[in-house]
Amino acid sequence: MENRSQWGTRLGFLLAAMGSAIGLGNIWRFPATAYENGGGAFFIPYLFALLTAGIPMLIMEYTIGHKYRSSAPRAFKRISSGMEWIGWWQVAISFVISTYYPIIVAWAIMHTYYSFNLAWGTNVSDFFLHDFLQVTEAGVFGSMVPNVLFPLLMVWLIVFVILFRGVKKGIELANKIFIPLLIVSFLLIVVRALTLPGALNGLDTFFAPDWSTITNGSVWVAAYGQIFFSLSIAFAIMITFSSYLPKKSDITNNAFITGFANSSFELLAGIGVFAALGFIANQTGQPVAEVVESGVGLAFMVFPEIISQMPASEFFGVLFFGSLVLAGLSSMVSISETYIAGLQEKFNISRKKAVAIGAGASALLSLFYANQGGLNLLDTVDYFINNYGVALVGLFEIVAIAWFAREINQLQQHANSVSDIRVGQWWKFSLRVITPVVLGYMMLENLRTDMTAAYAGYPVDFLFNFGWMVAICAMAFGAFMAMKRWPKENDQ
Repeated sequence: MENRSQWGTRLGFLLAAMGSAIGLGNIWRFPATAYENGGGAFFIPYLFALLTAGIPMLIMEYTIGHKYRSSAPRAFKRISSGMEWIGWWQVAISFVISTYYPIIVAWAIMHTYYSFNLAWGTNVSDFFLHDFLQVTEAGVFGSMVPNVLFPLLMVWLIVFVILFRGVKKGIELANKIFIPLLIVSFLLIVVRALTLPGALNGLDTFFAPDWSTITNGSVWVAAYGQIFFSLSIAFAIMITFSSYLPKKSDITNNAFITGFANSSFELLAGIGVFAALGFIANQTGQPVAEVVESGVGLAFMVFPEIISQMPASEFFGVLFFGSLVLAGLSSMVSISETYIAGLQEKFNISRKKAVAIGAGASALLSLFYANQGGLNLLDTVDYFINNYGVALVGLFEIVAIAWFAREINQLQQHANSVSDIRVGQWWKFSLRVITPVVLGYMMLENLRTDMTAAYAGYPVDFLFNFGWMVAICAMAFGAFMAMKRWPKENDQ
């Protein structure tokens, strides 16, 4: 793998990294998380988490990829032969996410189409759950839903084209189109939302600080969780992307740019979302607190209702859902690149063959979410693969590197040798102490919650089969893949 692919420009790398970090969660998760955890006061633990976990972890993963110039599994193997399985575990997690993430993009594509005539009507929730998704009860999958299946195939066609074209002509070029379009589109939405009646009430609700929350441990955990999940840390993405950087690259500066760009977009999303929620509260005569929603409900049930009542509804509907499509596609391509790079190196195969095998398998599995039970399946898999996949593998990664392999000093030397901003004791302390303690506490809290109550009220057997087992199988896959020997030219 001496002739390794490279980014054409530094901007291309940064846009790709931002495209991975800036996803659907920025738009539908951050605003509600901030509001529910102290409003304006939340930004103190959020900024602290960014500087003590988010950016330090980004610097670490950028440095690993840049130093070892490999996919995540091979990079971890080069640090220590006993760590390769962690890289494959991360790759497996990204693979699982890539099976359901395009479903959400497919929903956004259809809602972009529905925006032209506001096809969701007056009862938006009923339209989304019953007319559009035809949702059944948990565990009952029913028949395929054409309105989801056909846009899903369109998503995969776009992703395949981008991935087949490679790093420079595919991923880099796509993000140079997607990210500027996403930012311009969302800026237009935010500017329009700020001019709507009630927008200021929405912003006042969002930013009003509840200082009593500062001493609440769960608020700090929420801040770290938001930073951790939104920056694409422990997905193998940032290690893979940084492995395509030229040897002379400013790692630390790139990490700060990526981290603050992601947080800036989250703040922009919060302003836009709460300005719009203030408008809908004004229209319905409710307090803003009564209309706050997050996740799928915000994007596909609350926002269509807001859009329907806005002047130039069709135009802003297309802008909003088009933004979701762009954010989703950029993240989808990033997620897929992790297992493509891993397959290429582990089996010494061409990129096109790796795309056909990896993305092909993901595309086939994504069909399981395109039926009437797809929403419940997606919700369950997403919850468990994030809480017992991403968060847990992140904990294993940081403990293995900082405490067992004792690699932090070597990574520090490498980062400092190519960067203008030099990292020192704050960086090492954050990785050795703060990040593992917070992630460990998050895991214990997640286990305590899920052992005492069934997630979202789903049947226990459904949660076991499609939640716990998916998370466990991702870890088992990591151990299984680590047992296979590398081709001689890659076994270095």
